Formats: sequence, structure tokens, C-alpha cells
Amino acid sequence: MRIVSGKYKGKRLTAPKKLPVRPTTDMAKEALFNILNNRFYFDGLNVLDLFAGTGNISYEFASRGTEKITAVDAHQGCVKYISKTSQELGFPISTIKSDVYRFLQGTPEKFDLIFADPPYAFDTEQFLKIADLVFEKQLLLAEGVLVIEHSEQTDLSGHPKFSEQRKYGGSIFSFFEVD
Repeated sequence: MRIVSGKYKGKRLTAPKKLPVRPTTDMAKEALFNILNNRFYFDGLNVLDLFAGTGNISYEFASRGTEKITAVDAHQGCVKYISKTSQELGFPISTIKSDVYRFLQGTPEKFDLIFADPPYAFDTEQFLKIADLVFEKQLLLAEGVLVIEHSEQTDLSGHPKFSEQRKYGGSIFSFFEVD
């Protein structure tokens, strides 16, 4: 895994093999951040990274100057790896070990951008539950965006807050927005 842009552009990070993760590919990540770069100034964002895994997406935001990042994952090894790496690089990433759905139910915080990369094996209802909770709990700020990464086998376009999707290799990013 490599940081694509920003202060740590080109830095390679190697996560422990035992983590149950499938990091977003560099090609897909670069394409996603090109889209986001046209919508946001990264330094002022409050970002939530759900199913954070290795922290791949969180590190990319941090390298680009985002100063408020929360990474949530249920796996203790993932949370420890993100915490350790963030500390080593001086990244402002807060880690939380929690079930993502439980976290979304209980957080009082609001975010500019929420990124979720659940296991591709989830069924469509599990993906849609993320979007439902984000909008029910009003977790996005006014111009906020929810991005869910998934495979071609999952179609999230029927959700009322769905705005668009982009495909990169085997990954699809579905975007959801506040009205």
C-alpha cells in the first residue's frame, strides 16, 4: 500500500499479513481522491473512515492535510496498526474499535465526508443500512458526502440519497449526498 499524494506522497506502508483486509487499490484510491479534490479543501474536513482496515484511506486524507480524521474498525489488530502508523507519521487520526453500525447509532458528531469500505461479501441490505443510518442520524454536514466502496455485484443506486457511482477496476464508489 502506498500514499498517492500529499506530504507523504510515494510512502509505502506494509500492514501485517494477519489483518482481515482488502485495501483499496492505488489506482482506485487515486481516482477517488481526484474526484474529492474537485469538491473539497482537504485541510478543513472532518472525515469518518468506516471499516478502516489498514487505514489506507485515512492516511491519504492525512497526507493531504486533513486534520480531523476518525477511523472505525471492529478488528483490534486493525485499530492497533492504524494507531501505531498514525503516531509514527504524526497523522491526526483518532481510532475507535467498534462495530460500525453501533458507532453510527451512537455518535453525536457530524462529518463533511464519510467513507465506508465494508467487506465486498456483505449483502446489499448491509451496505444500504450504512447509508440509512448516516442519513437517519443526520451525520453529514450541509455539503457532506457519503462514499461507499463495493463490488460490481452490489447496486446501491436505488437509495433515495444516491447521487452517482464511479467504477475503477473491480471497485465501485457510490456517492450519496444530503439534499
